[in-house]
Amino acid sequence: MTKTVLIVEDEPVAAETLREYLQEENDFECVGEARSASDAIEALERLEPDVLLLDVELPGATGVEVLLRSEHDPAVIFTTAYDQHAVTAFELGAFDYLVKPFGRERFAEALARVRERMGRPPADGSEEPSASRRARTALSGEDPLERLFVRSGGSIVPVALDDVVRLEASGDYVRVHVGDDSYLVSLSMAEFERRLDPDRFLRVHRSHMVNADHIDRVEEHDRRRLRVHLDDGTSVVASRSGSQDLRDRTV
Repeated sequence: MTKTVLIVEDEPVAAETLREYLQEENDFECVGEARSASDAIEALERLEPDVLLLDVELPGATGVEVLLRSEHDPAVIFTTAYDQHAVTAFELGAFDYLVKPFGRERFAEALARVRERMGRPPADGSEEPSASRRARTALSGEDPLERLFVRSGGSIVPVALDDVVRLEASGDYVRVHVGDDSYLVSLSMAEFERRLDPDRFLRVHRSHMVNADHIDRVEEHDRRRLRVHLDDGTSVVASRSGSQDLRDRTV
């Protein structure tokens, strides 16, 4: 069955590229285009497309705000020149996230994911939350993050928070350590602290958070600071305030 597609893209050249790529996919049909957030919302309600190719940055609002203001719930593929939105995109249940410039092969890969997931019922038989409901949850910050999506080579892959050993500030970014691997994520340490479960992820230093489930032992580093040894063989020296917090938790 042919799936209908709405292109929401404010750059004419980029929109033309998406149209050309879609023409090579026999089971997808472009039924409309929009250049701004207001036009996108109107087109979504009028056309009710199966798939939405959605630019993150639009005149009048962001792509996420378009989802918040729409009642329709298509499969969403984000397109953007900036990759710092990737975590939010996947929190919203996006089928894929294309960073410009991308080629035909990468675009075809994204549509293949749409085919697979739209043709497959949920594993537990329940209906997945809509993109708009996910948007409200993700942007409210009320619920802790359940997983991260990180860039690995040319792909974006999920990382279970259970597997995250520690997080380390790296300039304006945060390096997430998972076993022998680490990933640079475009979120601040303050944002991670706000969105992670405080009972599991402890801010032991301005530049370090550790997963309490991966702490092997804690020992004295000097008179006022503690050293936290983790089960991946690494260790972190807690700040004075972080050390005091650790002491308070063991009382």
